[in-house]
Amino acid sequence: MPGTPTTSAFTGTRAYAFLLLALANLFWGSNWVIGRALRDAIGPVSLNFWRWAVAALILAPFALPGLIANRDAIRRNWRMLVLLSLASVVLFQSLVYLGLRTTTTVNAVLLNSSSPLFMLLCSWAIERERATIRQTAGMLISLAGILVILSRGDPASLLQLEFHMGDAWILLAMPVWGVYSVMLKRRPVELGGVGFVFVMALFGVTLLAPMYALETLVIPARWPTAEEAAAVLYIGATASAAGLLFWNRGVAIVGANAAGFTLHLLPAFGTVLAMLFLGESFHAFHAAGVATIIAGVVVATRSRSPG
Repeated sequence: MPGTPTTSAFTGTRAYAFLLLALANLFWGSNWVIGRALRDAIGPVSLNFWRWAVAALILAPFALPGLIANRDAIRRNWRMLVLLSLASVVLFQSLVYLGLRTTTTVNAVLLNSSSPLFMLLCSWAIERERATIRQTAGMLISLAGILVILSRGDPASLLQLEFHMGDAWILLAMPVWGVYSVMLKRRPVELGGVGFVFVMALFGVTLLAPMYALETLVIPARWPTAEEAAAVLYIGATASAAGLLFWNRGVAIVGANAAGFTLHLLPAFGTVLAMLFLGESFHAFHAAGVATIIAGVVVATRSRSPG
């Protein structure tokens, strides 16, 4: 029938969406590594402020022409845009950096794996949308893979994890991200992908500015080293600009629930990055854990067969 998407075209669109979501998780995984590495060098709000300032500068030349033409859409939807920016740019990112100052990487990744649960809860609370049996099964499979990595193949070692104050901040960030992902469908579509992320960055930097000023009273600002500046530029370009662009596009195609399960890829990427940049060894339990996580994501996000 003319004009009707074919099954192969639909499958290709889903594959494209999950590729974008996977890349977003790769960028965000590196952001968590860098956030932990810079915990003693840059305050959490300061790091968040500068990464989004970098993102805004990168996106400005591409976004401004379209935003000028759609300024009425921004004026009509400014409350929703501020809410989305407050959730994703200001609160979530600052809470993550704050948590990484006082908790271990293992604990942070473990708590981050709970984000799909909170996304399901937010979908139910806001949209009355329930998880399917396939999504629930995929979530449990992926969670098992994460536990394999965290326990180093020894389940009993999970009982020896020490929880810190930072864990509470990481846990608090999870439902904030869930609210953002569910509310994302209400953004003004006229802005387009680049324009929307630029507005998020611009509003976020504006909201973060007074918090940044207050933090400098506690953690005096100083000139960063070349390595610190490069790290901030990197996360501004990837985790902020590209990561949010890819995530938003993926969520728009497959929905918040399906996209949420790909967040289980973040600890998998974190393991690989730790090997490459921190010199950690790769063991059999790493391979088993990563394979299980990916299997869970495939189960949760695979579309039903036609007919």
